[in-house]
Amino acid sequence: MTETSPARPSRRRPALRRRPVALGAAAVVVAGAIALPAVARATQDGPVRTATLQQEFAQAAEDYHVPRHVLLAVAYEQSAWETHPGQHSTSGGYGPMHLTDVTASMMAGGAAGTAGRKDAKKLADDDALHTLRAAAELTGLSARALREDAAANIRGGAALLASYEKKLHGRLSGDPDDWWAAVARYGQARDRQGAAAYADRVFATMKKGAARRTADGQRVRLAADPAVAPAPTQRGELGLPAAPATATECPSTLACTFVAAHPSNGQVADRPANGIDIDQIVLHDTEGSYASAVANAQLPGTASAHYVIRSSDGAVVQMVPTQNLAYHAGNYVTNMHSVGIEHEGFAARGATWYTESQYQASAELVKYLAERFDVPLDRQHVIGHDNVVGPNSALASGVHWDPGPFWDWEHFMDLLGVPVHGRHGVGEIGTAVTIAPGFARNQNTVHICPDDDPSGATPECADVRRPTNFVQLRTEPRLSAPLFGDQALHPDGPGTTRINDWGSTAQAGQQFVVADKQGDWTAIWFSGSKVWFHNPHGRNTVPAPDATVVAPVGVEAVKVYGTSYPDPAEIPAGLSPSTQAPLSMYTVPSGQAYVTTVTPRSTTDYFPAAAKVVHGGKRMYTIQYGHRTSLVYEVDMRVKRRPHGAR
Repeated sequence: MTETSPARPSRRRPALRRRPVALGAAAVVVAGAIALPAVARATQDGPVRTATLQQEFAQAAEDYHVPRHVLLAVAYEQSAWETHPGQHSTSGGYGPMHLTDVTASMMAGGAAGTAGRKDAKKLADDDALHTLRAAAELTGLSARALREDAAANIRGGAALLASYEKKLHGRLSGDPDDWWAAVARYGQARDRQGAAAYADRVFATMKKGAARRTADGQRVRLAADPAVAPAPTQRGELGLPAAPATATECPSTLACTFVAAHPSNGQVADRPANGIDIDQIVLHDTEGSYASAVANAQLPGTASAHYVIRSSDGAVVQMVPTQNLAYHAGNYVTNMHSVGIEHEGFAARGATWYTESQYQASAELVKYLAERFDVPLDRQHVIGHDNVVGPNSALASGVHWDPGPFWDWEHFMDLLGVPVHGRHGVGEIGTAVTIAPGFARNQNTVHICPDDDPSGATPECADVRRPTNFVQLRTEPRLSAPLFGDQALHPDGPGTTRINDWGSTAQAGQQFVVADKQGDWTAIWFSGSKVWFHNPHGRNTVPAPDATVVAPVGVEAVKVYGTSYPDPAEIPAGLSPSTQAPLSMYTVPSGQAYVTTVTPRSTTDYFPAAAKVVHGGKRMYTIQYGHRTSLVYEVDMRVKRRPHGAR
């Protein structure tokens, strides 16, 4: 999911795709002539003339003696020829050649979610994450030019490819077939299988050809070369170790294979044997094709999930062993305690991609994982990426909103054997309810814009009315009242119906405490406020008498957190403690109550360089605070209601 964290995702959706490859090698080939929009031709001091993007590829290929087909195919695999001047992808890649220059702040705001961690800079120092610096040395162009100017970026990528080819073969061949090993090196994989997979995708694109119009209006074309056939002997030239044979961790009912993600997209661990509990399963969608999701996770510095599930038939590829951390959730603590599952699809397209085969395969996998790691099958432990809280105040608005409002949570929980439906109604004030509006009959209007839908199926902003998994939350018990605006998204105004505006929605399966009732309306405590939703005869809720409910101990508002690290004083000497602060926009005021996990979790940190896990002396509850779960210290809360039979 290119990932930045705009301050107001309600105005513009935080880019969901973490992938530099927008279309992948399987993109449809579009025939057509080359158009004439111009790009700047760069020097050290800046652009001196203009040319089409197609011409810049040709010129860079000639100047650096790289076969033009090779250069175009590598750029297509890296970026689908998009330029995005000055903007970086989630993986810290710039321009059509996706030259990387990852910083600690990128690691904090991206899928790794390393906000507050002292080792973020060390993680970002990996040489594989800084190909832009190498390109600057080879070309003499400034880092700024390589970031901001497409022509410079293309020249930087060509120079890198040429340097790899010369190091491997001592010369620069004019035959594309001789460049397979150099292309494999460009992918920055650390094992033979990953490098080969990358090069094979590039050469498959060369064989098939590709053509497309970029977002800035450029038409670029790579003519098909069916005769391209690199020599098999090049596979032995990489000098990389073989990836260790890894068995899949899947139920026997699923078609499951293993393809390793790049090591920089996670951390080796030994969960749960090392003391890191796995107590959440996070569901995502890919915002791209199955093939591009798998390919992206093999590139350095991107994101990874433990599993990816194909839409058409429910086939599963595992990419990270469950004992290891995958970078998938945008919050390191969530990554530390969870397993991530990607589903091929687009959040804005919903049912078009979320097939029954995919739902059933995912449910089988979740049940297998839940049994293996003792994860409760409820909506505080089986969550969407959109239910993950940001790790700090600055990032609270920017965590992704997939799998989105069109994922049928009620059907999915039914497949898990824990249906959220039942006898509808509302209990007394102070009791808990489960949101259960029924997906098919629960039609809501959402506003979708092109930025929300990277599938390309939304040419202009429009309102659509479809089955959804949420109830809309309002500030007063009437349909004309403003929608509730989450404080991180709308500090000074109401919410909106924009599809990415998660703050005014309570999802199916989530549980909240009844705060008030008035006619056909029910109020719940939500994100520190009393909010209302239309609930005639309790048709959108089911009483939840077995929910655990907590409330503040005293009269002071309780601080809410996005992470659960031990206090710095609890970290042994020689290890750098992570830091955390309360989320500035959120509190639990006195008098409010929230549904929580039955057992609070110990504060925990992991130091991979030392293979050390540290547990603090404090514990934190995970509460269903709003649309997203959040954390509060156990000492600040008192239990008001426990499940029947619980102690």
